[in-house]
Amino acid sequence: MSSTDFRNALGAFTTGVCLITVNDAQSGALALTANSFSSLSLDPPLVLWNIQNDSDCFREYTDCPYFGISILCADQQALSGRYARKDNHSIVQEDFVFDEYNVPLLERAVARFSCKRFQLIEAGDHHIVIGEVVAFDAIDEAPLLFSRGSYGQLATRTD
Repeated sequence: MSSTDFRNALGAFTTGVCLITVNDAQSGALALTANSFSSLSLDPPLVLWNIQNDSDCFREYTDCPYFGISILCADQQALSGRYARKDNHSIVQEDFVFDEYNVPLLERAVARFSCKRFQLIEAGDHHIVIGEVVAFDAIDEAPLLFSRGSYGQLATRTD
């Protein structure tokens, strides 16, 4: 099985785009673009996302006890691109606010979740990071979408 073909087939599933954030004692406040975010449980409130085992910021994201998730708005493609690059995860402070756990959250996002690490599961070439949501908020904005290697947005109704 070709891993490239497999990845391309997975890309047919349209997802939202998130910034995952931490505030590490050594590396500072970081953001990482991810589209692996998913809800997991309502009671307790759990969400999950995945991080590649050889990620340049793997230690920071698996050691920090709290993390944030900010779902990007349709017009925030540049933010997604900025934090998707290797070795470029330090946040631009004016784009973020800090929650009560000192974790950065995007100032404007479709939804924001403050999470306490609940469980870390090794799975193939990734780790699944499960977080218990300790606070959240949401606004009525269209989300940024990602499908087949390209960004998109929801069609708007005209009626």
